[in-house]
Amino acid sequence: MKRVSFRGNLARAILVLALAVPAVAHHSSAMFDFDKSLTLKGAVKDFQWTNPHCWVQLLVADNGVTTEWSVQMQSPGNLYRAGWRPGTLKVGDSITVVVHPMRDGSLGAEWVSAIGADGNTIPSSPLK
Repeated sequence: MKRVSFRGNLARAILVLALAVPAVAHHSSAMFDFDKSLTLKGAVKDFQWTNPHCWVQLLVADNGVTTEWSVQMQSPGNLYRAGWRPGTLKVGDSITVVVHPMRDGSLGAEWVSAIGADGNTIPSSPLK
């Protein structure tokens, strides 16, 4: 019978914990204020099809001042199942987006729903 040392078991335990941390290290969505919704109408500056979340950079004009909003979406996998592709949104597309804004008031938000320039709803989730 092979004897396993305390140090060997400790090293294995540390390795298992170190490998498990990334699996639970996904960030929180606590930065978004789910009690508030804003409607943003603007032009797509950039659509980033990237993990872990896709992003839309939206240029919003209000009273002659244009601001850039960073809008977090779901993962590419979820969006793909909802019918999205990397070219679904193009630079210059006019969209109206309902979002949950950042709690700190910065120009960032989480995507809730959207309508395209043609008035059609843009599907945002296979889960909804």
